[in-house]
Amino acid sequence: MKRIIEQLLFLKADKGQKGQLYIIDSCLGILSSLAVTLCLYLLKLYPTIPNVSLIYLLIVLVLASTRGLYAATVASVVAFLSFDYLLVPPLYTFTIGKSEEWLALFIFLVTAIFTGQLAAALRQRAQQATMRESETRALYEMVSATTNEASMERQLQVVAQAVVREFASSGVRDCAILLPNERNQFVLHADVKQTPGTVMELVPDEQATAMTAMREGKVIDLYSDALVAARDPIRYWYRRRMYADASKRGYIRMLPLMLGQRSVGVVRLLMNEDPQQFMLGTRARGRGEQLSQRAAFFWTFMDQAAAVIDRARLRRESMQVELLRRTDALRSALLSSVSHDLRTPLASIKAAASSLLQEDVSWSEEERAGFIQAIERQADRLNRLVGNLLDMSRIEGGALHPEKEWYPIDELIHDVLGHMQTTLEGREIRTSLPEDLPPVQIDYLQLDQVVTNLLENAARYTAVGSPIEISVDVMDENMLVSIGDYGPGIPPGDLERIFDKFYRVSGTRRSSSSTMGTGLGLAVCRGLIEAHGGRIWAENRLEGGAIFRFTLPLTKGEELDYA
Repeated sequence: MKRIIEQLLFLKADKGQKGQLYIIDSCLGILSSLAVTLCLYLLKLYPTIPNVSLIYLLIVLVLASTRGLYAATVASVVAFLSFDYLLVPPLYTFTIGKSEEWLALFIFLVTAIFTGQLAAALRQRAQQATMRESETRALYEMVSATTNEASMERQLQVVAQAVVREFASSGVRDCAILLPNERNQFVLHADVKQTPGTVMELVPDEQATAMTAMREGKVIDLYSDALVAARDPIRYWYRRRMYADASKRGYIRMLPLMLGQRSVGVVRLLMNEDPQQFMLGTRARGRGEQLSQRAAFFWTFMDQAAAVIDRARLRRESMQVELLRRTDALRSALLSSVSHDLRTPLASIKAAASSLLQEDVSWSEEERAGFIQAIERQADRLNRLVGNLLDMSRIEGGALHPEKEWYPIDELIHDVLGHMQTTLEGREIRTSLPEDLPPVQIDYLQLDQVVTNLLENAARYTAVGSPIEISVDVMDENMLVSIGDYGPGIPPGDLERIFDKFYRVSGTRRSSSSTMGTGLGLAVCRGLIEAHGGRIWAENRLEGGAIFRFTLPLTKGEELDYA
């Protein structure tokens, strides 16, 4: 019953506005025609000027083009009657003495009515063309603005602002877009009246109403005073005192955002109590309901908001698919690399240990020492592989925190060369280590692993007798460590990618005694160096080969203290 009364009040208000327009048009039509007739009567222009009645056509054209057909028709009828009463003999009566006068007046009336109808039709078409042009421009500006925004929230905010801007004359004061979250609760994603950066939680009444509108796909009305009372009773009392007149109150309309036959969200409109006709009905899809041009224009905005939400959903799903694809590729690369590189040293260790355990073979002391050295060498290699895997997992998990202490970088390099004698056997190691190098704050074990990985990488991709160069320099506020070789070098397109996980340079020759690595060594080096606040990169030498460089931060104060 309450809903029916509201609809009747809305229709009554709409009829009241139309009645006022009819009264104004009637007054204009009557007064303009009477004014022309009085001028003709007082100046005695008829029948001195036989065609003076054409002046009425000018009045009819003006009214038809400015006010519409109704005002032009009233002016035509009043002109017909007043002209007959004051100017056509016998005067002051509505009778016509001559048949030709009667025919002339009838032709004048028909001509005036048809002229007014044509002018009104042209006016209506011009208004429709202007409205379509304005709507097209508004839609273009809204689509352009949403395209320029990256986040879904900003795009929805643009749509909400466009709705308020275009439909403010229809009673829309605010527009908000509500979307359900993973807990099936609605969250405010855009609101014209809300200050950016602030979040207003929805009261239970709004949650329930929005859920019903989305689930059932229908428009639901709710008085705004009820929500104000639920949020803030004091503010509600103040508003009731300030706006005791019921005509000042507004109401909230919940409209479902439809994408095909599926609801993707809810639009909350804060409106006056005198909505236009296009706001009174829901958008019927497939039911044959005829919508006005203004209503269709409004639902075009709603379609744009639904498209923004759907694009955001597709973008999230695409990112999830790409993430799963990359995760699967990394998992496959990890299994492929680790299964091969862990099995190789294990096979060597097992073969050497099995040989030592053979009781039917008498091994010499030199042969036994060779087996033991092979076991130790492969165990060290296995330890480095497992260490790289663990370090890579800590780097990706953000759990890598260097425990820094002051240590001379030249002593660390000598320590690494000492425990890598077997790997670097038969190679010339050229070092350039100035005697006045200051100590740096480093995690000894992590920097040991960086230098070890770089030296092992140089040994793997160069000939057995090829030299390796190590140099350290102090440049500005950084210490620069360089490790170079005379191998085949690195293709220019791979200089950046070699520090990616599981990436190997294809087509590069390795030394005959080396095995293919896991593709984690350089990735671990980058993570460890960046954890120390430095950076690492690779270059190709002009004389052939590659050189890897990394920096460690060194302040001027540290140089003075330890020089």
